Amino acid sequence: MDKLIIEGGVKLKGEVIISGAKNSVLPIMAATLLTDDACLIKGVPELRDTNTMVKILRSLGKGVEFNKGMVTVATLKNTNYVADYKLVSTMRASFCVLGPLLGKLKKAKVSLPGGCIIGVRPVDLHLKGIKALGAEISIDSGYVLAKAKKLKGTHIYLGGVYGSSVLATDNVMMAAVLASGKTIIEAAACEPEVVDLAEFLNKMGAKISGHGTPTIEIEGVKHLHGATHTIIPDRIEAGTMILTALITKGDIIIKNVLLRHLGALIDKLEEAGVNIIKTDNSIHVSYKRPLKAVNITTLPYPGFPTDMQAQMMSLMCVTPGITIVTEKIYPDRFMHVAELNRMGAHIQREGPHAIVEGIEKLSGAPVMASDLRASASLALAGLAASGKTSISRIYHLERGYENIESKLEKLGAKIWREKE
Repeated sequence: MDKLIIEGGVKLKGEVIISGAKNSVLPIMAATLLTDDACLIKGVPELRDTNTMVKILRSLGKGVEFNKGMVTVATLKNTNYVADYKLVSTMRASFCVLGPLLGKLKKAKVSLPGGCIIGVRPVDLHLKGIKALGAEISIDSGYVLAKAKKLKGTHIYLGGVYGSSVLATDNVMMAAVLASGKTIIEAAACEPEVVDLAEFLNKMGAKISGHGTPTIEIEGVKHLHGATHTIIPDRIEAGTMILTALITKGDIIIKNVLLRHLGALIDKLEEAGVNIIKTDNSIHVSYKRPLKAVNITTLPYPGFPTDMQAQMMSLMCVTPGITIVTEKIYPDRFMHVAELNRMGAHIQREGPHAIVEGIEKLSGAPVMASDLRASASLALAGLAASGKTSISRIYHLERGYENIESKLEKLGAKIWREKE
């Protein structure tokens, strides 16, 4: 197993191109299960998670080729309906094969999911929506078993304790496209990745409207055909690179960006005193003057994204003043706090809040990544810290950031791998 070594204190400069969105490509790959025709997906990032989804699709009877950012999916045989524990348990997003398997084959057996350890993330909303469409659901030996003679469109409310669920919206939407009649999903997730999936499904012949709003309408169709689609840029990678420029006091041009997906982050950074130069598909961020502390509250899109909370906390650790971070999506998503404190940060956890007292400089230290975004926050802290930082369990980082080391190296970072 490798660990990542970072020698901090370098002002990063240059240009970086953002990859396709991880949280978009995984359900879109799963959606290919809804058709026997070939599909071509472009702009696919080379990630641990995308490679896992390739393996899952192959196990379900698909022929999959993944080369130079393009995934081609074709049906080789009658699709298997069992998504195995060994694959699904490694990646939560793989649970979204439930909807398309049920929609196409009227039966599915999918292992309960795994992924990052960032608190309880139940699948109750997924099952609630699938049941509403007419499926019989049972759980046996760690597997969800779903079957239905026929799925029927209905009115579904998908709001949860902490708001809407992206994956549940994806799963129910994919199950509903081949159901008879109209389905209305209320309290649907509005994230750009949900919109991207809906656009792909519509290219396949689905009839979906309202995506990007809390109410999605789906008119069921009898079958779907193949389609070609290009994945949207990863807004979380883009946001991470923006913060990389700021925390290293650098100057970075970030290309392949959709500005409309970054509104909450940009608004918060402008409140902190950052001057961001924007064009149609790029952002120029440079550190001009000391920033000021700003409070952060994570909310469903278009609010401040929970997937940017840890990285923003790293920036606030070296920003003068007091910051209060409130996590309203995953209240236990603070695994990075202890590790940042090991680097000299002053952070105190109070339930779903973290109180950050900004200091002048972090110090390099051995730290351990607990989840995907926590690993990104530790990398940011390491880039800004004095001395060397070693980050263990970097397989988390590989799940969501394509070629992150080479991208940072091209910007001037002193970063390399060593064996544990």
